[in-house]
Parts: sequence; C-alpha cells; structure tokens
Amino acid sequence: MKDSMDKRIVYREYMNRENNFHHHRYDDDMRQFEYLRSGDLRSLEATKKIMDSGEVGHLSDDRVKNMLYLNICHATLCTRAAIEGGMEAEKAYNASDLFIQRCDRAQTYEELYDLHLEMTEYFTKQVAAARKTALYSRNISRCIEYIHNHLNEKITVRELAGSVKLNESYLSVLFRRETGLSISEYVITKRIETARNMLESSDLTLSAISDILHFSSYSHFARTFRKYCGVSPKEYRDKSVNRKYLP
Repeated sequence: MKDSMDKRIVYREYMNRENNFHHHRYDDDMRQFEYLRSGDLRSLEATKKIMDSGEVGHLSDDRVKNMLYLNICHATLCTRAAIEGGMEAEKAYNASDLFIQRCDRAQTYEELYDLHLEMTEYFTKQVAAARKTALYSRNISRCIEYIHNHLNEKITVRELAGSVKLNESYLSVLFRRETGLSISEYVITKRIETARNMLESSDLTLSAISDILHFSSYSHFARTFRKYCGVSPKEYRDKSVNRKYLP
C-alpha cells in the first residue's frame, strides 16, 4: 500500500512539472495563519493572494467540489490558528461547523470563494477582539464573558456585580472606564452584533431572533436595530441575501 502511494506521488509530481504547476510555498501558506493568529487583518490579503495565484491544491476535477474541499481544509486551519491566538475554543469550533455547513449548501465557485475569504476575516477579527478583551482587568473580562453567555436572558448590573463580588456602583464605573461603554450599552451592542449574524446566517424569523435575544418586543428590537445599523432587521436580511447572490 505504501509503495503504491509513493508511486502515485511520484507520478503526480511528474505531471505537475510537465504542466508547469507547483503548489504555493509553505511559508506563504503559513503567513496567512500567522497574521490570523495575531489578529492582523493582513491575513485577508495573504489569503486572497494565495487563492488568486492559481497554485492551490487540486483535490477534485470538479471546480466547485475542489473549492469546497479547500474551504473545509481552510476552516480547520483557521480554527486552530484562532484558538492559538486566544479565541475561545468552543466558539471557534461552533463557528467552524457553521462555516462548513454554509459551504456545503453553496452552489457556485463564487459563493465558496467568498466564504473562503469570509472565514479568514471572521476568525481574524475574533482573535483581535479576544486580544483586546485580554487587556481588560480580570473582573471586567469575567463580566464580558458572563454577558456573552447570557445574551438570551435578562442581564442586570446586580447579577454582574454578584458574579464578580463587586459593589454595583463601583463595577459600573470600572466597566465604563475600561470599555468606554456603560454595561447596558455594551449588552445592547452585543445583542445587535449577534442579531446581525443570525440575520445573515440563519432562517430564524425576525420575531424569533427578537425573542431569543431577550428584547421586550419586536418593535423594540426593530427600533434598536435601526438605531445601530441604520436599517430595519428585514432590510438588513434582504441586503445580506442579495449580496450572497451577486454575480
């Protein structure tokens, strides 16, 4: 079996030389993940350079399938680099699963190409955010983690203060000093950020998203979303769908 694989590799190397094809250099391949691991958005430029080089792997004779397989490999490597860079592991694995599911549903090479770049950008930004959070004090980092894990519930200053055993007034001052936002403002921005992701990547109804993120009503959700995003949730979803199918 080993001899058979070795012969196939030798033959593949011969054919690649005959067709003047070679894979991109290992250093170039790893550079995109070094940038990602550092939260540096130059990762996007490095990834695009590789994808446009014509030197990516040949995993299938079918162009769309080839891109799908490349994306699955890319999702795995992005996930590992992001975790090494400080992204919370469970969040990274869940993001990887969701990206691969989206790739599996994609119908065209163009969709898959865009997803390839989107993965790089998403994981890089998550690392950058994690590194920024790491600059916060231990108590504020714990509060931020608590907020992220309870966006589907009512979050009060009292509960947050209790979770880190601080006085409510002192915690409020400390939180604003370190993040630049009040606790309530931070909670709202994270709920809107999550809502945007859900509108882009799920089939949940607008009302369901509003309920999941613990808005008092859909009208409250719609008003708040428009305030932060400039459009209604429906308009945002429609634009996201249209972007997906642009030629």
